[in-house]
Amino acid sequence: MKTITLYRPIGPEELKLVEKSGFKKWPPRLPEQPIFYPVTTSAYAEKIARDWNVKDSGCGFVTEFQVDAEFLSRYPVQIAGGREHSEYWIPADELDKFNRHIVGKIKVIKSFK
Repeated sequence: MKTITLYRPIGPEELKLVEKSGFKKWPPRLPEQPIFYPVTTSAYAEKIARDWNVKDSGCGFVTEFQVDAEFLSRYPVQIAGGREHSEYWIPADELDKFNRHIVGKIKVIKSFK
């Protein structure tokens, strides 16, 4: 199976929920969060974790995980700003299905304070 590496910047509360899952899935989105957006580069995830998560919650983390490439191909890459800001937009109601296509575990690869 071919996989694609994705990244997600998160704060401490989301990290606790990922840890509770055994680092196997992303928690459900809040009602005001209709989209789950993993990003395509660690540099973009680092910028968000450092600039937004630290400001909002005192620390930020960059996670890395693999997703089945065939499954992910149903979602086009979105550009949020410049082309270095590429991400996938997964509708919140499809997050359970997305989680079933994660290969391996979600890993924390960087932290910021």
